[in-house]
Amino acid sequence: MEVKELILQVEDIHKATELISSTLRKPVIIENKNFELISYSSSMDEFDQSLQKTILSKKCPIFVIDRLKKEGIVQRLEQSPDPIRVHPIEELGFHQRVVTAAKHIGHTMGYIWVQESDHLLTNEELTLLEEVTPHLGKLIYDVYEKANAKEGRREELLWKLLHHEYGSESQFRHDASLAKLTLPERFSVVVFSVTAAQHNYMLDYLERTVHQSSNKKSIIYLKTEFQMIIVLHGESGNKLSTRDMARELIEEVKSEAGEEEFYNFLIGVGKEYTTLYQMRKSFLEALEVIEIANFITPRPESMPREFTKLGIYRYLATLYEKNSSEDYYSDDLLTLIQKDTEKQTDLLRTLEVYLANNGKGKQTANELFIHPNTLNYRIKQIQELTAIDFHDFNMKTYLYTELLLLNNVEAYYQRYRDAL
Repeated sequence: MEVKELILQVEDIHKATELISSTLRKPVIIENKNFELISYSSSMDEFDQSLQKTILSKKCPIFVIDRLKKEGIVQRLEQSPDPIRVHPIEELGFHQRVVTAAKHIGHTMGYIWVQESDHLLTNEELTLLEEVTPHLGKLIYDVYEKANAKEGRREELLWKLLHHEYGSESQFRHDASLAKLTLPERFSVVVFSVTAAQHNYMLDYLERTVHQSSNKKSIIYLKTEFQMIIVLHGESGNKLSTRDMARELIEEVKSEAGEEEFYNFLIGVGKEYTTLYQMRKSFLEALEVIEIANFITPRPESMPREFTKLGIYRYLATLYEKNSSEDYYSDDLLTLIQKDTEKQTDLLRTLEVYLANNGKGKQTANELFIHPNTLNYRIKQIQELTAIDFHDFNMKTYLYTELLLLNNVEAYYQRYRDAL
């Protein structure tokens, strides 16, 4: 039997992904129309940095999607049935690949990505990909149909709300009433995502914890292979009540799981809203928090989990891309890195903590476990070695941002080391 016929007979999207990957001898990943992960081939070690982040966060990184839209790739996918070759974007860790839109009944269901790297697909392989793509579109469609059937009508309605698949709020409220789905007057979305496939068992544990939660009557949740999406119902007259509920739930999970197991989760908390149409917005905000956590690989408690508290963290990926593409360095920070390397000082870390504490000496010294006099000596050294003005707010903001990248993105720090 020909490979094409074999693929067309497969009814499981994961098996189809593996068949295509083994036939093309390339890593393959399948996303839905919202660039959220559906399936990927088992050769994860061969995936480039961008695809690895997609697998970890279960969604294509936002800065990659923005670049694809900016370069017209997404628009071309809607207009052309043919596979499109996307050239590498080195600063994003994005190797060359081929992508095609998988459609079913005239609608785009998702996208099939084949990482080419140095070896291009042949014309025969591109033709094969084009011929099996409509079948993959149906399989993506079936994934959602099966998920909806399994979870029941109420969960199906919630999925549609999260993906903006309802024409009007009034229609949704009507269908929700028939399905006995209680709709919140105030809500926010919390997403728990496992850090790796081998930690999927944590989702079953999380589900049990949710059922035992003190707020269980105010929780609706959806569970996927890699995530649990939780909608918290707030009190109608109590602004930000869902924020407090989210914090309580996270602490309950941490207490029950223990610290070591707890950090197998990446957690994002979307903003609180009162209009159902904005539920997807809260959901995407929670996913953005998780995506950023994947990008900077922070120390466990160093990054906010709430979207409203992300602040400068939201722009780190963009700044990383810009500075890397322009081969930019801060001369002041280069000087401190060189000093730390040569004399075994700790000036860079001192500067980061000092700026994070808004120049408060006592708090900084306590966090660094040093005497205030030692801190004063280090600050004086920093001032003598650099042109840093601690009275200049813009300079302090810029330096803190650069330090976040240096201390949380290994590749970025290595660039500085290589520049010495």
